[in-house]
Amino acid sequence: MSDDDPVRRAAQYRVDRDAARDRAAQEPARADRTGPADEGTAEPQDRPPRRMDDRALWVDTVIDQAMRRGEFDDLPGQGKPLRGIKGTHDPDWWLKNLVEREQITGVLPAAQLRRDAAELDDTVDRESDERGVRRVVEDFNARVVDARRQLLGGPPVVTPTRDVDAEVQRWRERRRARGIRD
Repeated sequence: MSDDDPVRRAAQYRVDRDAARDRAAQEPARADRTGPADEGTAEPQDRPPRRMDDRALWVDTVIDQAMRRGEFDDLPGQGKPLRGIKGTHDPDWWLKNLVEREQITGVLPAAQLRRDAAELDDTVDRESDERGVRRVVEDFNARVVDARRQLLGGPPVVTPTRDVDAEVQRWRERRRARGIRD
């Protein structure tokens, strides 16, 4: 193996680090030092990595030091599963959680239409007559069609349009169930 071999350098780094820990354990005055204890070299957290190959080792060292100092103790959610992750694999889980947590609306037409579709029954139920119900559903359908025609990119619009007559019938049935007469 050559001196430029990253595996060899990583192994040598670990050996030097372990040797420095052993020396530090024997010398109480230098117990806080975790890097190599020769020629006054700086601790790994004091110097950023010089090469990309060293970056992972440097990050691991900084994390190990923080763990020894107890900076990761008693974090909220420790030992619990991540919220919002269901049993199926969804590569966009973090984005959906962000939109829900931050209550982002109106950013993407596809997301806004999905939200509007979920709330359409409540919106329709606020209407007092059939003409208003038809107007709300037709407006929703027009926004879905417009979003499908958009050329701005983003996620595809998969929200289906609604049958106006079927929505009016459902509105009437919900009103009857609540005891409201037409």
